[in-house]
Amino acid sequence: MQRDTRLARLLHVLIHMHLRGGTTTSETIALMLHTNPVVVRRTMAALRESGYVKSTGGPGGGWALACNLNDLTVRDVYEAIGHTAPFVVGLTDENRACPVEAVVNRHIAEALGSAEGTLLQLFGEKRLSEMAQEATSYGFRNR
Repeated sequence: MQRDTRLARLLHVLIHMHLRGGTTTSETIALMLHTNPVVVRRTMAALRESGYVKSTGGPGGGWALACNLNDLTVRDVYEAIGHTAPFVVGLTDENRACPVEAVVNRHIAEALGSAEGTLLQLFGEKRLSEMAQEATSYGFRNR
């Protein structure tokens, strides 16, 4: 099963950008994420559309934060990148006329809804500035 790591990767990038200051090229971000610059530009575009980063082209250009990390939560980033569902557990629809399937689906849907609500609440409470401060306390050094 493949996991969607975009949230963790983008949080990583945003905090690095904050700690480094200035602009960061797509090439530098691609090296951080072990991917290619085209994927970086496509993924960062969602953050740009939400107003969290800005980009400039040409020599000396790149990506820069467009907001204060104190104003940005994990939930903001999660919503900006357009996740469809945080969990891989799903409902079945193989036998829609079966009352047992209906009961099972209802209970699973209720549990998933509750879990997603809790997850989004926790994401909304965690500011990226707190994470950046913690990274600094663990010995992050601007390279």
